[in-house]
Amino acid sequence: MDAHYCLTCLESGVELSDETLLLKSPSATAPALLRTRYRQRKFVPGPVDLGIYRFAEWLPVRRTLEGSCSPVTYRSDALARHLGLKRLFITFSGYWPERGAHMLTGTFKECEAYSVCARMPADYDRVLVVASAGNTARAFIRVCSDNAIPLVVVVPERNLPAVWSIGPIADCVRVIAAGADSDYSDAIALAAIISELPGFVAEGGAQNVARRDGMATTVLSAVDAIGEIPAHYFQAVGSGTGAIAAWEANLRLIESADYGDRKMRLHLSQNAPFSPIHDSWVNRSRDLVPIDDDDARVRIAAITAKVLANRKPPYGLRGGLYDALVDTDGTTGVVDNETAATAAHLFERLEGIDLEPAAAVAVAHLTAAVEAEAIGVDDTVMLNVTGGGYRRIADEEDRREIVPTRVIDRECFMPESVSRIVTGLF
Repeated sequence: MDAHYCLTCLESGVELSDETLLLKSPSATAPALLRTRYRQRKFVPGPVDLGIYRFAEWLPVRRTLEGSCSPVTYRSDALARHLGLKRLFITFSGYWPERGAHMLTGTFKECEAYSVCARMPADYDRVLVVASAGNTARAFIRVCSDNAIPLVVVVPERNLPAVWSIGPIADCVRVIAAGADSDYSDAIALAAIISELPGFVAEGGAQNVARRDGMATTVLSAVDAIGEIPAHYFQAVGSGTGAIAAWEANLRLIESADYGDRKMRLHLSQNAPFSPIHDSWVNRSRDLVPIDDDDARVRIAAITAKVLANRKPPYGLRGGLYDALVDTDGTTGVVDNETAATAAHLFERLEGIDLEPAAAVAVAHLTAAVEAEAIGVDDTVMLNVTGGGYRRIADEEDRREIVPTRVIDRECFMPESVSRIVTGLF
């Protein structure tokens, strides 16, 4: 391969170049993810001051962008002692300057944004379209504003309180709200319509190898700090893309032959009462459980961690979440709002930083797993804290609310209507 990486279709096995920023293989006969294969088989991270690009040899990037920060991993003392664990490592993505974490959006979604945008060449002439429940929107707004990359980000109107920026956003960024009672799946549907318009292109979600490999830097950070592959991996999931990314990073580390052949056991949690991934895995079915739209909206409205509300996660396709759970003998669990809130208070009291709701779900799941004796006292455990430090950001930075450029209601989700509204935004 001429570049430092190529792509492999997990259904056909065909190897492809990435000249056109592929999201899927043209030769695949069934739904399947692409996966990157890097020329550099050894894990050789660069210095911390390179931000996320310290892992550039395992990122599908063409350039580097300004302002990135990599996840930070440290060995827990207080929470580990409280849980009775001897080797608990916390990988933190958010704003916690004392720990060296400077993600000004407070979320690990910055990892994927800096990777996705750096995969695009500097002279790319199409507008990137991203759907988000909140965290991804903040990340892409920041990265694209700071690096002059044209962007349309689509979020549910009800989730707008979660979409804010540090300082003003650049003119190259437009925020579209899916109106009324729309949820994340509606935002995805609207973004898909926009991305089909001339001059626009879909970011791709889980299908974008740069998104997954960007999120995989959480595991790379952990292994760099610990010196070994953890036995257990805890994360809250909505789409599960971050968990797929963790699994893929694990496979690359095994292939490097420097870290043994251990596969982390994935422990993935959802916010009850909305838990399609958990419900499907309990059935051990590759098919996602059917979800009634009206019932899903009611359940989504009830959860605190809105970013976990994905009705169509990449579950059953080849290389998706089902395969990751099978290969790692993974587990899933559900955590209600009250239990998550209790876990958030516990973490802040013991570790010293506030958590975003999804991260609190993961802490609660870890606590439940310890109580159930599902992990050993001496096991090496990685807790992926996917966001935190929001209050610090509000206190210390120029945090601003974002007013959407347009609001589009569901009854207008038709190409002709959307085209009339969106055309001329740039």
